[in-house]
Amino acid sequence: MLSTLRNAWKVPELRKKFCWTIFLVAIFRMGTHIPVPGINAEFISRIQEMTQSGLLGFYDLISGGAFSNFSILALGVTPYINASIIMQLLTIAIPSLEQLSKEGQEGRKKIQNATRYVAIVIAIILAIGSVASFGSQGAMISSSSLELVIVIMSLVVGSTFCIWLGDQITVKGFGNGTSILIFVNIISRLPLTVSKVLSLEVDKVALALFIVAVIALLAISIFFSLAERKIPVQYAGKAVGNKVMKGQSTHIPLSIISAAVIAIIFAMSVMGFPKAIAQFFPNSSVSQWIIGSSYSIFNEKTWMYPVIFALLTVFFTWFYNEVTLKPDEMAENLNKSAGFVPGIRPGEQTTEYFEKILARVSIIGGVFAAFLAVTPILVEQYTPFKGIQFGATAVLIVIGVAMDFSRQLQSQMVMRHYEGFLK
Repeated sequence: MLSTLRNAWKVPELRKKFCWTIFLVAIFRMGTHIPVPGINAEFISRIQEMTQSGLLGFYDLISGGAFSNFSILALGVTPYINASIIMQLLTIAIPSLEQLSKEGQEGRKKIQNATRYVAIVIAIILAIGSVASFGSQGAMISSSSLELVIVIMSLVVGSTFCIWLGDQITVKGFGNGTSILIFVNIISRLPLTVSKVLSLEVDKVALALFIVAVIALLAISIFFSLAERKIPVQYAGKAVGNKVMKGQSTHIPLSIISAAVIAIIFAMSVMGFPKAIAQFFPNSSVSQWIIGSSYSIFNEKTWMYPVIFALLTVFFTWFYNEVTLKPDEMAENLNKSAGFVPGIRPGEQTTEYFEKILARVSIIGGVFAAFLAVTPILVEQYTPFKGIQFGATAVLIVIGVAMDFSRQLQSQMVMRHYEGFLK
């Protein structure tokens, strides 16, 4: 990979893409250290303690520490991620949006523009909610209306700027700008995570076992990220003019953990949102029950929390695969293109076959995603390695973005007939 990067740097056009990506990422990282005007410095130290784990910790992780610093980029690309998920689900539920998604590049461009507008609306809602919640804890230096408007506008403009930076990296870089920003944010927290691990008072044997476990977890995650269930497909021969095209054998690849990240985020939101709200009202009896009761499923110290978390992850993996892949449409499209699965009758039997395969893939992927989601919780509860902000979702995002970047780079080089660089 290092030789591939070195040889790619020699290509002027690819070097220009690298420079643009590095420049835009550097601007983004500098913005994470610019504080929001009118915020009390003591509050920033308190919010850093609140983001040690849980939902707020995850938001701080994907924002690269901007949330705990309460910088102008505190919201980061979170509104855009939420808007993308909402629009993807609405595309499945609303026929007009579904039809628009099938209209090629123009249709996808319209959906993308709508996603940006929805992201801005979500950013406004999150900014107002943050100011309302944090303002009650002494976050604001002044409670005047002008100060409130300035803080809200700073957060919204910062989030919009992040979305714009992601689009610029997509256009001028190697694509997937939003994913690259999240990747850089997660990687930027690695030194802090390493320093936390080394500062813990643990013996060398426990530290060595922890390092081995992390390496094994990364290896298993990479294996499952590359794993696919290949459904064999045979296409019938056809006549094109005076030529007769022979039938072709191929396969439909189904990724094992394609929905793992979304499923973990959904499950994390369901389990972490009540606790995050409760932290803003610590004196409430309901909040105290949610956070500290041994009978609360939202309390991470109880045995019920990881069990419910795992079950929700498996459920959301199955649900997301079902609503996005659609076995009936897969069978219909295969039939329209004169294709069939060997040994399976076209039509209803093909749909049932796809449903069975999809259910098995969802269960396997869901169980693995649940394992990744629960592992950091068990480490937090039963080992001395506490307060480490590098969970399952971060691992999958880092691996996924790195693999996608590698594929993008190799495709760029193959297009320019630099096959020798890939050896």
